[in-house]
Amino acid sequence: MPDEALLTADVLTTDLSRSAADHLWLHFTRHSGFAEAEVPVIVRGEGAYLWDSNGKRYLDGLAGLFAVQVGHGREELAEAAARQTRQLAYFPLWGHAHPAAIELAERLAADAPGDLNRVFFTVSGGESVETAWKLAKQYFKLTGKPGKHKVISRSLAYHGTSQGALSITGIPGAKQDFEPLVPSTLRVPNTNFYRAPEHGDDYEAFGRWAADQIEQAIEFEGADTVAAVFLEPVQNTGGCFPPPPGYFQRVREICDRHDVLLVSDEVICAFGRLGFDFGAKRYGYAPDIITTAKGLTSGYAPLGAVLVADRLAEPFQHGTTTFMHGSTYGGHPVSCAVALANLDLIEREDLYRHVREHESAFRSTLDRLAELPIVGDIRGAGFFYGIELVKDKGTKETFTAEESERVLRGHLSGALFEAGLYCRADDRAEPVVQVSPPLICGQAQFDEIEQILRGALNEVWTHL
Repeated sequence: MPDEALLTADVLTTDLSRSAADHLWLHFTRHSGFAEAEVPVIVRGEGAYLWDSNGKRYLDGLAGLFAVQVGHGREELAEAAARQTRQLAYFPLWGHAHPAAIELAERLAADAPGDLNRVFFTVSGGESVETAWKLAKQYFKLTGKPGKHKVISRSLAYHGTSQGALSITGIPGAKQDFEPLVPSTLRVPNTNFYRAPEHGDDYEAFGRWAADQIEQAIEFEGADTVAAVFLEPVQNTGGCFPPPPGYFQRVREICDRHDVLLVSDEVICAFGRLGFDFGAKRYGYAPDIITTAKGLTSGYAPLGAVLVADRLAEPFQHGTTTFMHGSTYGGHPVSCAVALANLDLIEREDLYRHVREHESAFRSTLDRLAELPIVGDIRGAGFFYGIELVKDKGTKETFTAEESERVLRGHLSGALFEAGLYCRADDRAEPVVQVSPPLICGQAQFDEIEQILRGALNEVWTHL
């Protein structure tokens, strides 16, 4: 590139970054960090890679935000959006329907576990969670149990940022600035076996204990007051906690015994992240409701969905009963068209099978990092893994708040990005690094992730 062209590109990058710092309110971001540093500007994506406005390439180790299942730059998804825009750009699902939403709802119902045959479209994962809670409350009012309104979720679990979904969320630091929130939510232990030394090596017994804490919470509150339990198949926050063997089967028995709805929050786990269209299928349980978003469109358009069992929809089919809930863009025609094309692409390239066939290679590649003194645990499933960082492998001692601030926020996140890996260094619970690449990835990308992580984690260890 001629010097003049390089200068022009540099000026454009600086202008974009400055404009972002001046006008764009970034999500979950400390803006003080850009007082002297530039805001990174991502301008292009192709396959498993991203490019910034300086032309630097990054491996997308987080699939955008656990969403870009099929990779970036897939022309068929853009073409599906264009075709739908030309035919019907927008119409709401308020008392009317359009073909894209009808076809997508039928397809999701056919694929869902059990009899989840009714689909309510939303715009996001948090909105799907909000919808599920409202639906559970009204369902019990319609069936003569108006006192059942409370929700149980797990410690540190993230379920969204709207007032209802945030109330269900179990991350104290995410909630404190917005309190008081919606009342009637309860927390039970999660399935972080690494932090459960009292259970020794008996993973299955730990799972029974963790499930039984749900029953204790129901009984303590009174079963006539509890409407639902919200659980992710693999819990995100804290670093990818899989369920122990038999955990969900026991939870299902508990919910049935107390007439409590089991909501499988699959905003992250659905559409291939765990190697199946729905995470509930991987772990062999039938929920009453599934909440989804993200991978439904591979992030190419905003869309969420709530899949509902027949018995929950039945009371709404009579007389003047109405679910007084909805949104302007829920089930948007363009988003539904993109979702259909995305599911076609996933099926054509057999990406669910691809994840199942390659997850052991991904895991074994990440397991090489276990030799590092800073790595305490590596856990997850499918293409969804967390690496917990510790100060002492023998005692599992974690970082102090000051160390976490200095090491994770002050150094590691930036070091990984600078080395060409976009992923997440998260200290909302125990300090972890999460990797969750597009489902199209293979050994070359696994090796690249491991090598960049190794270099950055070794450097962090010297800072300690």
